[in-house]
Amino acid sequence: SRMKTVLVLCEFSGAVSSAFRKKGFASISNDLLPSNLDEQHHIQGDCFAAIDAFKSKVGHIDLIVMFPPCTAIAVSGNRFYGRGMPKHEQRIESIEWTLRLWEYAKANADHVAMENPVNVLPVKASQFIHPYEFGHPEQKKTGLWLHNLPELTETCNVYAAMMELPKKDRERIHYMSPSKDRWKLRSTTFPGIAQAMALQWGEYLNG
Repeated sequence: SRMKTVLVLCEFSGAVSSAFRKKGFASISNDLLPSNLDEQHHIQGDCFAAIDAFKSKVGHIDLIVMFPPCTAIAVSGNRFYGRGMPKHEQRIESIEWTLRLWEYAKANADHVAMENPVNVLPVKASQFIHPYEFGHPEQKKTGLWLHNLPELTETCNVYAAMMELPKKDRERIHYMSPSKDRWKLRSTTFPGIAQAMALQWGEYLNG
């Protein structure tokens, strides 16, 4: 049987694509940014072009996992991007681009997962998860939009331990002090979630 193929879009960290590779999948990441991964494991450039390039290389894409930029569409950005706000036009463009990518991914892969914070997309999330359900004592409500995939089930719920921490530690991502790498740190997938995706969706693909 052929090796199952996984493309991870908008990921420079390689957290999810590496987790799938460790489970025996032909997995690569893509981002506009370069990655610390070897060149053969990362396509730098546009998402749509990356889907085309990966598909022509492997012939068939089993799974696309995508982490589209959330700044303009996250509910947390309403004061800048909301209706009547200075950056509202960017939000409209961002919604259109994200939906186009979601549709294009579904047209080119059997299974698709999109991860994003609570946002203003017109399509509803399939489920919401928190890092504390996967071994990280932190709160960050994150949506998963799933196409032909089961919901992720929690692996290691550390909610009780987390609630003993001060609020700034529980919501570390939210309270992270401004720095040039802040966005990078905020957008890197928690290892526990990356492993759960590779294990659970990987088993589903191989099932």
